Amino acid sequence: MKKRNNDMTLEERKAQVRGYLGEVVRIEIDRPIGYVHHKEAYDLIYPINYGYVPEVLGGDGEELDVYLMGVSEPVEEFRGRIIGIVHRENDVEDKLIMAPDGMLFGAEEIAAAIRFQEQYYRTYVEAWKPTV
Repeated sequence: MKKRNNDMTLEERKAQVRGYLGEVVRIEIDRPIGYVHHKEAYDLIYPINYGYVPEVLGGDGEELDVYLMGVSEPVEEFRGRIIGIVHRENDVEDKLIMAPDGMLFGAEEIAAAIRFQEQYYRTYVEAWKPTV
């Protein structure tokens, strides 16, 4: 996919993230498991790996963010399948959910795993359902 900027419309943003569902991509991890992100009023400790799709800009003008599920140790990069989308209703960006190829998680399981950060937003999870 090509780069985007922070002038994306809502429709462009949704089309971008939906275009990744089911795709295998490589991500770089900038917040591995155990990373402590110091915010103004609190600290976020990452229980899962969190990174981005290099050179692909999301709705916020930054690289498109990805939660990595199904990997229990910190990693620097990963190649896996996009199995879901975190739709943020009160923000300018959405986030992707990745897992090792062949591993799936349902929307409720994804929501529980990312609650540590998504509790501060109005979100809903769209889980990918592969067609046979």
